[in-house]
Amino acid sequence: MLAPDLAQDRPRRNVRLNTLVRLRWLAIAGQTTAVLVVYFGLEFELPILACLAVIALSAWLNVALRLRFHMAQRLEPDRAAWLLAFDIAELAVLLFLTGGLQNPFAFLFLAPVLLSATALPPRFTLMLGGFAIACATVLVFVHFPLPWDDEDPLRLPPIYMMGVWLSILLSIGFIGVYAWQITEEARQLSDALAATELVLAREQHLSQLDGLAAAAAHELGTPLSTISVIAKELENAISAEAPHGDDVRLLREQATRCRHILGKLTELSSSGEPFDRMPFTALIEEVVAPHRNFGVVIEVSAPADRGPAPVGARNPAIVYGLGNLLENAVDFAHERVTVAVGWDDEHIDVTISDDGPGFAPEVMSRIGEPYVTSRRRLPAGDDEPTGLGLGFFIAKTLLERSGATLSFANRSPPQHGAVVRLRWQRSDFEQALTLSAA
Repeated sequence: MLAPDLAQDRPRRNVRLNTLVRLRWLAIAGQTTAVLVVYFGLEFELPILACLAVIALSAWLNVALRLRFHMAQRLEPDRAAWLLAFDIAELAVLLFLTGGLQNPFAFLFLAPVLLSATALPPRFTLMLGGFAIACATVLVFVHFPLPWDDEDPLRLPPIYMMGVWLSILLSIGFIGVYAWQITEEARQLSDALAATELVLAREQHLSQLDGLAAAAAHELGTPLSTISVIAKELENAISAEAPHGDDVRLLREQATRCRHILGKLTELSSSGEPFDRMPFTALIEEVVAPHRNFGVVIEVSAPADRGPAPVGARNPAIVYGLGNLLENAVDFAHERVTVAVGWDDEHIDVTISDDGPGFAPEVMSRIGEPYVTSRRRLPAGDDEPTGLGLGFFIAKTLLERSGATLSFANRSPPQHGAVVRLRWQRSDFEQALTLSAA
């Protein structure tokens, strides 16, 4: 299936070098301002030369990176992690010189870990988080005095400092996990939407091939007629015992066969059903036909008192979406799948039901979201695909774009199986025919 392949081929996580360099320049500007304001503005004593030297080292690294590498380059996760580890170490040294965890800027330990959670694989985020916690732990016990008024020195109780340390630890853990979860969901949604767009592009290519086939049937009709006439005249002029008599007869037969094939394409194009428009019943048969040979009986039912079938454009989104739902029903069914079709003057309804185990209760409320699946996990080493849950998401997205509303349910006990119901406004389905004809 397309969706699992796409999910497996997702690019590795990385981050642009320019992003890290710009964020570091922002940190350098903030750190320099804070040190100068405290030393010259508030007139607090602190090792200003050592602080400026640490900040200058960070600035020197930025300049070296800009001269050595292209700023649009995307860094491998391990290299980006090393740069973020440098930022943590640089901040730790500055805090060591200016009061340790008593310094209110100690919470900036969160910044590199948060950036890693949104851009790097989880293992690097765990390592950076552990490194930041280790630095914070050391700063609880080893640090220079906090810059403060000598006449009224600030002395914070040990239990308060332990609370600050614990809050930094919990913040790194909670915010890091939260940022990773939000970013991962955004990545999954982006992958699923990319898969949907790829499916639509392929279906549009198929529709274009339909039109090209019809055009080829018309264009090739005249030269094939000429070939057939000449072959027939040659056959009449050459006796059956001549050396090339059989070849001429075979040529005429094959030319006639080509005319019959192109004639079928021309008839299909003129009727418009497979290329431009088709009744809704024909569209359902097109969806059902590929799934009839998998050992599961597929019944298509329609009300006996129905009126004329709605006729609309052959919508690739509807064909693929219904096909995906039907394929899922066939995969889980034990013996039978039922496709019930109905329509009136206002609506078109389709119900797909099977006699399988039904939807799992834990995913019932989230069906249609990307990467939500009720397929069982197979043992390690089994090559059979388990599915990633993108199929339902793609089908639901395509069908909703066509104007359908979907609902998912399980059959009421003692029956078992899943039920998917779809409904279109009849005017929306038939309006597509008017637009395509225009």
